[in-house]
Amino acid sequence: MIEAMVGLAVMMVLAFVRIPIALAMGLVGIVGYAYMRDWNWMVAFATAQTKIYETGRNYTLSVVPLFILMGSFVTRAGMSQELFRAAYAFIGHLRGGLAMATVMACAGFGAICGSSIATAATMAKVAYPSMKKLGYSDALSTGSIAAGGTLGILIPPSTIMVIYGIITETNIGKLFAAGILPGILATFLLCLAVAWSTWRDPNAGPRGERASWRERWTAFKGVWAVLALFTLVMGGIYVGAFTATEGAAMGAVGAMIFALARKVLTWKSLYASLVESARTTSMLFMILIGALMFAEFVNITTMPSDLTNFVSRFQLHPIVVVAAIMVIYVILGTAMEELSMILLTLPVFFPIIVKLGFDPIWFGVLIVVVVEIGLISPPVGMNLFVLSTLLPEVPTRTVFRGVMPFIVADVVRLAILVAFPVISLYLPSLMK
Repeated sequence: MIEAMVGLAVMMVLAFVRIPIALAMGLVGIVGYAYMRDWNWMVAFATAQTKIYETGRNYTLSVVPLFILMGSFVTRAGMSQELFRAAYAFIGHLRGGLAMATVMACAGFGAICGSSIATAATMAKVAYPSMKKLGYSDALSTGSIAAGGTLGILIPPSTIMVIYGIITETNIGKLFAAGILPGILATFLLCLAVAWSTWRDPNAGPRGERASWRERWTAFKGVWAVLALFTLVMGGIYVGAFTATEGAAMGAVGAMIFALARKVLTWKSLYASLVESARTTSMLFMILIGALMFAEFVNITTMPSDLTNFVSRFQLHPIVVVAAIMVIYVILGTAMEELSMILLTLPVFFPIIVKLGFDPIWFGVLIVVVVEIGLISPPVGMNLFVLSTLLPEVPTRTVFRGVMPFIVADVVRLAILVAFPVISLYLPSLMK
C-alpha cells in the first residue's frame, strides 16, 4: 500500500508543477510498475505498449469521437437556440424564468451533445445576452449557465459515462439509461435554486413577457429535430436495436443530415468539425492511456485489497463508506480536472464498491454527479473558467458567487441519489 500512496503523492506533485496530467500518470505508472517488478524496465515498457495498442484498437471507444462529432454538428445546426426559445416561451414569464429556461435548454442540449464544457460555452453565447438585456444579475446569469452546462455529462449520451463504462467493464447502454431520471431530477433542483435566488433578490431575475399558446406551439415545433435525434439514439439503445457504439454512429449521421438540411454544413465547417473532434478525442485518449498505466501499477500493489480489508475490519455501514468516498470526490473536484480525477481514483475505490455489493451502474451515476459538482466548484471548476473566458466583462468572483446556490442543489441531489438508488436503477432494469 505504501508504494501506491507514494505514487499518488508523486503524481500530485507532477500535476502541481503543471506537467500534463496524462504524462504525469503515465510516468508514475511505468516507473511504479518497473519498481514492483524488481526494476524490470522491459516488462514495464511492454505493459505500456500493450495499453497504448489496446486502447487505440478498442472498438467500444469509437463511441467517444462519434458522440463528440454529433455534438459539433448539432451546435453548428443551431439547435441550442431553438431549445432556449422553446423553454423561454413556456416559463419566461416567471420570476427567474429566463434562467430556468437556460437550465432546461442545457438539459435538452446535453441530450444530444454529451459535453459539459460545450454545453456551457454554447449557452453562454445563446442565453447570456438575453438575460443581460432583460436585467438579470450577472451572478444568476452565469450561475445558471455554468450549473446547467453540467447536465451535458449526466443526461445521455455522456463521454464521462463511456469512459467509466470502459474502465469498469459496465454496460454503457445501461449507464446511459441510468442517467435519464437523475438528469430530470437535476433539472428540477437547479430550477428550484433559481427560484430561491430570485426569492431572496427579486431584482436578480425579473419576469419576462408571457407568450401566447400559439407562440409556445410554434417554438415547441422548432425542437422536433432535437427530440427526433435523442429518440433515435437513446430509443434504439434502450430497446436493444443497436449497441451504444452503433447508436453513436447513428447519432453522428443524423446530426450531419440535420446540419446539411439546414444548409449550415459546408466543406469548411465539416473540416473544422472533424478536426475539433479529432483533437478532443486525442486529448481524452492520452489521459485514458496514462490512467490505465497508472491503474495497472496500483492494481499490482496491495492498496485495493488493503482498503477493502480496512473497511471489512471496522464493519462500517456500506452507505457510510459510499458517503466518505463522495466527500473525497467533492474535495478533489475543487482542485483537480474531473476526468483525470475519475481515472486516478477508480482503481482505488471501485474494488471497494464491488466488495460491498453495490451496483456499478448506480455508483457510475454518483461519480458523474460528483464530477458535475467539481465542474462548478471554485477554484478550478472547468465551467467557471469557460464562462470567465467567454464573458471577460463579468468578474470571476461574481461567477463564483453565482454558482453557490446551484452547488447546494447538486449536493442535495447527490444525497437523494445515495439514499434512493432506485432512481438510477429503474430504467436500466427495464432494458432488453
